[in-house]
Amino acid sequence: MVPEERLEQIIQRFQYLEAAMADGAAGGDIAALAKEYSDLKPVVEQIAAYRTLLDDLAEAETMLADPDMKELAEEELPALKAALPEAEHALQLTLLPKDAADARPAMLEIRPGTGGDEAALFAGDLLRMYQRYCETRGWKFEIIEEQATELGGIKEVVAHIKGENVFARLKYESGVHRVQRVPATESGGRIHTSAATVAVLPEAEDVDIQVDAGDIRIDTMRASGAGGQHVNTTDSAVRITHLPTGLIVTSSEKSQHRNREIAMQVLKTRLYDLERQRIDSERSADRASQVGSGDRSERIRTYNFPQGRMTDHRINLTLYKLDQVMTGDLDEIVDALTADDQARLLAEMGT
Repeated sequence: MVPEERLEQIIQRFQYLEAAMADGAAGGDIAALAKEYSDLKPVVEQIAAYRTLLDDLAEAETMLADPDMKELAEEELPALKAALPEAEHALQLTLLPKDAADARPAMLEIRPGTGGDEAALFAGDLLRMYQRYCETRGWKFEIIEEQATELGGIKEVVAHIKGENVFARLKYESGVHRVQRVPATESGGRIHTSAATVAVLPEAEDVDIQVDAGDIRIDTMRASGAGGQHVNTTDSAVRITHLPTGLIVTSSEKSQHRNREIAMQVLKTRLYDLERQRIDSERSADRASQVGSGDRSERIRTYNFPQGRMTDHRINLTLYKLDQVMTGDLDEIVDALTADDQARLLAEMGT
């Protein structure tokens, strides 16, 4: 059971925030107060529902002593008692520490791993899978850098995804995705195994990362692509090198000014991700055990086409609906990963 003192502290903080915003934040940061208020509101609502259930339960137990009300109380008590564990669990979930980046947009990066042309083709399949998933959730999906192969695969792609709770839903996708199937390039019908790496990074805000102008080198170059009037005609593509870390980002839209903006945003996002990984490493000596750690060196999932099977190795989840998964039906997987991560956090909190 959640300590009543903790619940009361949350209620008092919520009431303070409500009063502070009504008074014009009393000279404070109204945006910061509004965000904290918004974050606490669902917690306070869950506390209210939990307390109402406890009151109803206490009232029903009191009614047992009244001969006129005893029969009614005996009818209500089983349902109230059955609802209590679920209400306690729901309240515990709202009290879990939140990842500050969960509500942010994200950068999605996909690159082929081992497997040559087949790995590049699989990287393209993953790109389309995520595009379709974003469509089903009403998110905006924008490809900002893409290098394709002659066979229609992907050498590298970077996309920007904007919408509600994007990073919260996609952060578990970071890692090595393995595919087992007969490649289109295989004439003998043999099953090959190849892989692609996926990285999902929360978008950085200006307050997160400050980039010193002396720490970067900006180069312009001619855009490359499949052809057309805008290709190889102007030095519009931009490459930014972050000298302290060696990170290199590029953008090759038609506008050089827009390319600078895109490349700087991608650079800040990658630097922000490096800082998050550093903090995570300090907090946990065994980051590989964490579902949401973002360790891109770990094989997290296998897509077996001959058997129509998808297996997520972190939680031993196997689904025999690979066709639906590849068309963007990812909610069952994401929900299972989220629940597993919540269970781990609850266990760490000793609740």
